[in-house]
Amino acid sequence: MSCSARLPVIAAIAAAAAATLALAGCSGGAIGADTPDSSGQSFVGSAYRSTVFPAGARPVAPDISGTTLAGQHLSLSAYRGSVVVLNFWGSWCPPCRAEAPDLTELAESDSAHGARFLGIDIRDDPVGADAFVKAFRIPYPSLNDPSDELALAFRGTVPPAAIPTTLVIDRRGRIAARILGSVSYDSLRALLAQVTRG
Repeated sequence: MSCSARLPVIAAIAAAAAATLALAGCSGGAIGADTPDSSGQSFVGSAYRSTVFPAGARPVAPDISGTTLAGQHLSLSAYRGSVVVLNFWGSWCPPCRAEAPDLTELAESDSAHGARFLGIDIRDDPVGADAFVKAFRIPYPSLNDPSDELALAFRGTVPPAAIPTTLVIDRRGRIAARILGSVSYDSLRALLAQVTRG
């Protein structure tokens, strides 16, 4: 086969691979790549997978800070003493849209066991992020992270490795659990009950 004849075949294979990745979920950037920054984890799409860390073996969450989508400065250390649900999301991510109603409902309910919620908006534009927050009536703040800097701060502990990823941080500022993929109301509520007891 000549070089010119191979080009359409190669283009078709590349297009099929790109379509497969798009169907799988939301990737891109360092946190979605199989690199040292992602601890060898690649994007898992909307498939749910959770890891719970025992109380004596929980890594310390980095003390990230930044500007919220509303333009206010916020630091994760301000949440110390509370269990924190830290959700990495993007308005461009279909699994993030799928989980948003459950996160909103849990953040507003007593079933959250007093946990506080914080988002990190990854690789987003202000218009898309604002529309997402309004459409899903997100009641908690989100830090703006257009270049993955906040997400990459976790690479030495428990990196997001996928969008969406949700971390549950205990009252001492240690990561108690990581959820890759879309969370559900019931699964996250059960996880919060477990972390708040321990």
